[in-house]
Amino acid sequence: MNEINPIERIRELCGERGWTLYHLAKASGITYSTLSTLMNKQNMPSLSTLYKLCRGFGISITDFFEPDKSLGGLTDEQAQCLSLFTQLSNEDRQLVLAYIKGLSKKL
Repeated sequence: MNEINPIERIRELCGERGWTLYHLAKASGITYSTLSTLMNKQNMPSLSTLYKLCRGFGISITDFFEPDKSLGGLTDEQAQCLSLFTQLSNEDRQLVLAYIKGLSKKL
């Protein structure tokens, strides 16, 4: 297993989503000043902070530390859908889920 640098992983996840630290702070419920200090001083986040960040990103702690395993077995198209889905706000995710459920009833 590769070593995961939590600060770099947070930057990577923000980059994938096109998020600023401010956006992440809002999504995770962590104050911007706390998040900024964490990132700028390269402090190791606590487990509770990581949990909040993962919730904000819409991923599990496992996905945070083992990103390659989280997409194992998915087609490229499925992985792309999942990646795009995790970039959405919680409200937009609910809309997407409702849409997909509506489409699946047509099958």
